[in-house]
This record gives sequence, structure tokens and C-alpha cells, in this order.
Amino acid sequence: MKKIEAIIRKSKYSAVRDALHEVGVNFFSYWDVTGLGNEKEGHVYRGVSYSTSDIQRRHLAIVVNDDFEAITIKTIIDSAATGEVGDGKIFVSDVTECYRIRTGEKGADTLK
Repeated sequence: MKKIEAIIRKSKYSAVRDALHEVGVNFFSYWDVTGLGNEKEGHVYRGVSYSTSDIQRRHLAIVVNDDFEAITIKTIIDSAATGEVGDGKIFVSDVTECYRIRTGEKGADTLK
């Protein structure tokens, strides 16, 4: 099993969510995060333009079976990319075990 963590633009979240559902990834967690990066977002407040180094993003955490890793990553990249600096990052790590709390079963079948 793999844990795929993606940090994406908040404006692309709906497109990513819908694309993941289309390929069969129907469960994941997400939360709003603030970070620092290479992108400098510009803001306008009362007609005055200023930039900030704090960047608002959405963090997705998805656990999939090994055979779903490549399609999940490709789906995120295809649906989140704008071609501009600040599109985000994807991190992949191994998951050694998974348990379904309701039944106590464990293993890859708990993700289905």
C-alpha cells in the first residue's frame, strides 16, 4: 500500500476530487494548509497591491493499493497542473499495514 500526499492549489481541488472519483479513488482526507514556497502570490486590498510569502493550499492524503499508485499520481498531475510556479507537490510513502476499525480486519482489502 502507498500513502500519496499532494499539496495543490485550492482552486484546483474540485477538479482533482472529481478526477480521482472518476478513476475509482473514492476516499481520502484533506485539509487547508498554509506554507512557504517559490511562488509569490499578489493580493489587492483597497486598491493597494502587495505580495505575501504565505501561500494557501489544500493538502490531500490518499492511501491506495500498490496497483493504484501510478493512476492516482497521474490523475492528480493531470487535473492539478496549470503550468505555473506553485502547482504543488506529491509525496509517496509506504504503508506497512491498514486496519478497518469496524470489523478489525487488516490488509489491502480494507481499502476497498
